[in-house]
Amino acid sequence: MIMLSAAGVRRRLIGAGLGLLRASGVPRLAAPVTRGLGAILMFHHVRPWKQTAFAPNRGLEITPEFLDQTIEAVRARGFDIVSIGEAVERTRRGEPGARPFAVLTFDDGYRDNLDFALPVLRRREAPFTLYVTTGFADRTARLWWVELEEAIRRLDRLEAVAGGRTFSESLATDFEKSRVFNELYWHLRAGPEEELLAVTGELAERARVLPDRVAERLCMDWDDLAIFAREPLCTVGVHTLSHPMLARRSPAVVRAELRYSKAIIEAKFGEPAVHLAYPVGDPTSAGPREFTMARELGFASAVTTRKGMVFAEHAQHLTALPRLSINGGFQTLAALEVLLSGAPFWLSNRGRRLNVA
Repeated sequence: MIMLSAAGVRRRLIGAGLGLLRASGVPRLAAPVTRGLGAILMFHHVRPWKQTAFAPNRGLEITPEFLDQTIEAVRARGFDIVSIGEAVERTRRGEPGARPFAVLTFDDGYRDNLDFALPVLRRREAPFTLYVTTGFADRTARLWWVELEEAIRRLDRLEAVAGGRTFSESLATDFEKSRVFNELYWHLRAGPEEELLAVTGELAERARVLPDRVAERLCMDWDDLAIFAREPLCTVGVHTLSHPMLARRSPAVVRAELRYSKAIIEAKFGEPAVHLAYPVGDPTSAGPREFTMARELGFASAVTTRKGMVFAEHAQHLTALPRLSINGGFQTLAALEVLLSGAPFWLSNRGRRLNVA
């Protein structure tokens, strides 16, 4: 009997829901109203899939083949693939009846974006944005979610204390590893970021996972990133210094993370860096305070991970733009078709076009 973790059950339920919604015909009928001006698509890793039973961060990767299919499908459905700068201008104009736009965005600065995504993007002549975390390029920031995955993969038992709760769990099977990862991950995400980093750091040390080696293995350095800075199709954007959940940090820290990462990228590449992606990007990580700071610091746009399409009303909220996650758990063109209609977000947002509070 195949056992599914809570995360696996959730993915299956979401997949089933998207399938039922597509079968109903509602997305196709509703698209002229629900898709708005267009969509900003979010990607992370693009790399060949290595089959494994324990893959808790699977949602952060797609295959190069699916990226290629996504670009073809987006265009086949009447979307213009444009730069983030062009999307901002179209949002400001808010022209009714115009062809919808799609923006391709890649977060963090992973090495596989150079090895596998860039050849696809060049072949398809598709503009895109790469949001760079400067600390990943410098090897000074931590990919704590990868550290947690690697630690749990290597350990046979979890012993940890977080938020006053003691975790003492067997990690003998892939099912146990998946269940424990999901439980501990969300428990840490709900608490102080300082504790999150401390707990994952302790587990990584116990499992002999070296944080700087994780960044070195997965992320591009500045020489790699310079290739993207010279690429005519690419807009290099900002993704902070250390990838923190900004809403949980002091105003001084938030300003420093935004201002200095912007300045570093501009100094490295000699071009203005005026487009931002908030790390994690959900309402607990980026809210009205961060939206205002980004605008005050001169960013022309900033994207969240709040789900939704872009509407004309976003012209007044360009530092609080929603995105559509192209998730590794749902690599099907059928799911993509439903998402591009905007219907799921219209339903989940109860008809609201804006989600900026």
